[in-house]
Amino acid sequence: MSCRIASFPILVLAFSTGTALVQPAPAVFRPDVLEAMERRLEEAIAAKHIPGGVIWLEHRAQVWSFVSGSRSVDPELAPAHLDTMYDAASLTKTVATAPSILCLYEDGKVDIEAFAARYLPRLAEYGKGRITVRHLLTHTSGLAPVIPRDEPWQGAEAALEIAFRSPALTEPGAEFRYSDVNFILLGAIVQSVSGLSLDEFARTRIFEPLSMADTGFRPAPALFSRVAPTTREATGLVHGLVHDPVARLMDGVAGHAGLFTTAADLARFCRMMLGHNPGPGPAPLRRESIVLMSTVQTPDSFADRRGLGWDMDSAFSSPRGRYFGPRSYGHTGWTGTSVWIDPETDTFLIILSNRNHPSEKGRTESLRIDLANLAAQALLSFPEGFLPPEPVLAGIDVLAADGFAGLIGKTAGLITNRTGKDRRGNSTIDLFHAAPGVELAALFSPEHGLRGLREEAVPNEIDEATGLPIHSLYGDRNRPAAEDLAGLDALVFDIQDIGCRFYTYISTMGLAMEAAAERGLAFFVLDRPNPIGGLGVEGPMRQGAQSFTAFHDIPLRHGMTPGELARMFREERSLDLDLTVIPLRHWHRAFYLDQTGLPWVDPSPNMRSLAAAVLYPGVGLLEFMNLSVGRGTPTPFELAGAPYVDGDSLSETLNALALPGIRFHPAVFTPESSKFAGQTCRGVRIELTNRAAFRPVPAGVALAAALHRQHRAPLNFPEFRKLLQHSLTYEAVARQAPLPEIEALWNEDAEAFRKRRLPYLLYGH
Repeated sequence: MSCRIASFPILVLAFSTGTALVQPAPAVFRPDVLEAMERRLEEAIAAKHIPGGVIWLEHRAQVWSFVSGSRSVDPELAPAHLDTMYDAASLTKTVATAPSILCLYEDGKVDIEAFAARYLPRLAEYGKGRITVRHLLTHTSGLAPVIPRDEPWQGAEAALEIAFRSPALTEPGAEFRYSDVNFILLGAIVQSVSGLSLDEFARTRIFEPLSMADTGFRPAPALFSRVAPTTREATGLVHGLVHDPVARLMDGVAGHAGLFTTAADLARFCRMMLGHNPGPGPAPLRRESIVLMSTVQTPDSFADRRGLGWDMDSAFSSPRGRYFGPRSYGHTGWTGTSVWIDPETDTFLIILSNRNHPSEKGRTESLRIDLANLAAQALLSFPEGFLPPEPVLAGIDVLAADGFAGLIGKTAGLITNRTGKDRRGNSTIDLFHAAPGVELAALFSPEHGLRGLREEAVPNEIDEATGLPIHSLYGDRNRPAAEDLAGLDALVFDIQDIGCRFYTYISTMGLAMEAAAERGLAFFVLDRPNPIGGLGVEGPMRQGAQSFTAFHDIPLRHGMTPGELARMFREERSLDLDLTVIPLRHWHRAFYLDQTGLPWVDPSPNMRSLAAAVLYPGVGLLEFMNLSVGRGTPTPFELAGAPYVDGDSLSETLNALALPGIRFHPAVFTPESSKFAGQTCRGVRIELTNRAAFRPVPAGVALAAALHRQHRAPLNFPEFRKLLQHSLTYEAVARQAPLPEIEALWNEDAEAFRKRRLPYLLYGH
């Protein structure tokens, strides 16, 4: 039995019988792809992965829904309908608990950055006092995944007692660990602060304003005929009761599970998340709160990216499929439910099933992925139907695909390091060495050497793998010598930069371009993405003479790729140079490296993550002072401190500035090498909460100013000038000028640079 329900515009149809209603698909969808979605759901039913289910696809206020199979096969066969109520499982976290916390946040009754023990004092027991509400919402608290059931217990109070008495597994903020305990505690915070149980609070503040009449905890017996059952246990069929055993022991109301809902009700909630209020009155949440829930709130160093409750990119992200964009988000439920929302296309996909019925053998992950891929392909709003996003190709990928065109018949030298790899991880050196018609005659290594591991001067060597000479560009000289270029027709540059003026690889490129121009050599740049995006331009321009950490007159964060900078260098330095840039394909200026699919390879020993690269234009400014910036620890540039620093005071001062996209936490660390090796340092750990909003240079300046104010004597502040290269900013920080006043010193120049760089950009503006 199946039903196809379409609408144009929104029409919600509820069924109490198995009668099929077939209407034409809304004009925003491809009918052939919708039919493929129907077939895929029915394949899953035929394979007994699920007994039945509902698909709800909505795009720009146009709805297509499809229902097939049974809500129950045990003890009797009963068809699924659009108004079937499903156990939402962990969708409870995102539809009830997180929104309830955000309501209290808007009321001024819950501070997301506060220690959770402020609201649940016993949570401070066993060393858990530094867990914040944010840690609970983002699954970074360090708490265990579940409340254990090794010994009998009953009731919500008993569950909380176990949570309070259980020590954390790791320090808060150290790692992502999906945990039901986090949301059990958040549900308890709702009750503690509001005086209402979670089910009552969510009903009055979320569900009723959104007219979600079929959504709630503990459905009444009169509704059981519409409720899809789950598994059969020794005590009988679980029907009308929450499937999750911990939530059941908590009498059916818990922050992590217990909600029952329908596809139509979930659609109302999703419309609110996209800014389309479906209720008769004001939306339950302000737009700012929805943004907090639906944008990345975990540190950039984490591979798992989460919002406040919602999932963006983690091991649980199967409902995203291949094609929904980097700004999309969603969540899954253990019972076979899922929601995925894509604000860029104004689209959401709801899948409801009871894959646990009649047993736990059902599976939905591949179904979720396939339906998500088809849903994206069904959107006619993309040009020529749906065009799957193409993978970003680095310059070396493009060059190899084109058969090394332009280099055939040439003898080349290659300037590269360990970041010189194609999309599949093959070394650029190996690709050149094997390329027919190209003679690779010499290698040139930048700072940190060909393998990217050296912290000292780089010697001339012989490459063991190829037998080629390796000429150092970091030691006695920083540019190729004439004798090193003898016999070459071309120099090729393939190194991953990180988008900061004082990171020396772009200086190496510029100096090599000058040497190539003097010798009449062609120069090729195999372009690579700016890993921290190509939109941000921040900080002062270089003042004073050229140096190896300030080769050209550009801001601290320039927002350009190496190929674009090479075009600027040639024109603005009047180089008589045959320059060829092999451009990226399918790269967008808004992309960070982790949105390209290209592999992250540490470009230098202490540049170990994309988070470090994002922070580096600000935090890196400080490292010549008497201060550790985390070198010699597992998280360089995510720490700042010294033996003399008061970390509590420093973090409090910096957090009071409310800098966008960042939080500071007191930290104690001991570098194993570099500055203060073996000494206990105190300071701050820097947490990226929203990298799109974060501005590294103002943050670095604010950090320098706070340190100067609190620890002027031991800091050796004059060394701040070394990488800053801007006397007006240095003087303003020294006299403790307000941050907006300091930024005003360079904002005009930065805006002028935005216009100046336009002729050299290759990937839009």
